[in-house]
Amino acid sequence: MKSAWLLVGLASAAVATTAFAQEMDFNKVQIITEQLGPNVYMLTGSGGLDPSHDDAAGGRIGVLAGPDGVLMIDSQYTQLTDKVLAAVRRISTGPIRYLVNTHIHRDHTAGNAFFAKQGAVIFAREELRAGMVGLSKSANAATNPVANPAGFPVITYGMGEPVKIHMNDEVVDFIPIRAAHTGGDTNIKFEKANVLFIGDFYRNYGYPFIDINNGGTLQGMLEGLDATMKSADANTTIVPGHGTLIKRDDIVPYRDMILAVAGRVRQMIEQGKSLQEVLAAKVTAPYDAKVAGGTDASAERFVSAVYQELKRAGK
Repeated sequence: MKSAWLLVGLASAAVATTAFAQEMDFNKVQIITEQLGPNVYMLTGSGGLDPSHDDAAGGRIGVLAGPDGVLMIDSQYTQLTDKVLAAVRRISTGPIRYLVNTHIHRDHTAGNAFFAKQGAVIFAREELRAGMVGLSKSANAATNPVANPAGFPVITYGMGEPVKIHMNDEVVDFIPIRAAHTGGDTNIKFEKANVLFIGDFYRNYGYPFIDINNGGTLQGMLEGLDATMKSADANTTIVPGHGTLIKRDDIVPYRDMILAVAGRVRQMIEQGKSLQEVLAAKVTAPYDAKVAGGTDASAERFVSAVYQELKRAGK
């Protein structure tokens, strides 16, 4: 993978319905349900051979269900919305009242319009909505479900105190994260169940994805990891959008790896090295054996984003 990682425009970035999603056999995907705490559930796509995420089919979904209705975290690919709805209905027949997006990528937001039609009020960061509005003005808007105005968030928020939802004997915090994986990331904490959904700015399948085309930043990634650790205790179940469930202490080596790679890239920039020279140096090599799904493409995407940010900061 060459520096073309840096040339991907917004309309063709991970938010769009690309050949990746089109190559999936959505008919083979099953939605697996797991209860994580009182009234709190996790839905995971299994099967279908998602070329974008070899560990699972699309991003995880969170569900809070009870007598007050249903709150959802993320909405999956549009091709899976019927299966997601069926999985939700196996948990609860109550109204789907709220949907919050962790970030803009299509495997987390493409089903928004579908669930809005089910009655869900959609929450997200202001930057996420602005990204969707921008996509709606692009040439391929008609074929991109993320660009459908029916799925745009109707309640938005910026950095600051969490938005709190009180329902089903639970307090749900929508915690804004400074530009990390994208420019509009949100963590969602179920206070009583002690479960924290964190989207994609942490992942233990593949190297970190700093989506600079959608506002992601290295510094925000590090700040977001620190904020996540502050939101959790030793017993908190932390749910990434992809990979395995983790505990707070699992974040430490991940953060340390990012810092070490960034430090090495910074040194090479100071030595006048080009991006191609940095990529050729394989600066992630000490971690490759430890990172599940850490392909060359995943590593080069990560290092390219780090290089671009640090290079720009040095000017």
